[in-house]
Amino acid sequence: MTPPTLPYKIATLCYLFDEDDRTLLLHRCKPPNQDLYSPVGGKLEMAQGESPTACAVREIQEEVGLTVDPVDLHLTGIVSERAFENQTHWLMFLYEVTRPVAVTPTSFDEGQLEWFTREQIDGLTLPQSDREVIWPAFWKHRRGFFTAHLDCGEGPMTWRVDQSRPV
Repeated sequence: MTPPTLPYKIATLCYLFDEDDRTLLLHRCKPPNQDLYSPVGGKLEMAQGESPTACAVREIQEEVGLTVDPVDLHLTGIVSERAFENQTHWLMFLYEVTRPVAVTPTSFDEGQLEWFTREQIDGLTLPQSDREVIWPAFWKHRRGFFTAHLDCGEGPMTWRVDQSRPV
């Protein structure tokens, strides 16, 4: 079967941790993933030729109000997603801020920022792709590197890890 012709979007997901190793997540109030929890991040400004790293720095500043230097970012993974909600193909760069951050949870137009322990994340309403693939791969490869491809098209989601370099 021929894959659907859909737009391709490029985005970053940014994983921030505090001194207690809790993760900062956004309870989203807008699509995509409305009413679900996800890391902060957003789409690259492709018309300006923005790099994934610059996008991560910008999104952290816009959503969290925190200035991060690119040297404080570690590229943990690259995830491609085919036919997400049969509307878009995604290419996502997963960055971890390598130093603990102090951020006061707050609300803004995208949703509510909240801190969670790793165990609490397991009980949250997460996108299926995050719960089944992205979070497990992130935890396994934290400070390492992986690439994965998800097929969200017809039938149940399938996925594969193409590269795996855990620490």
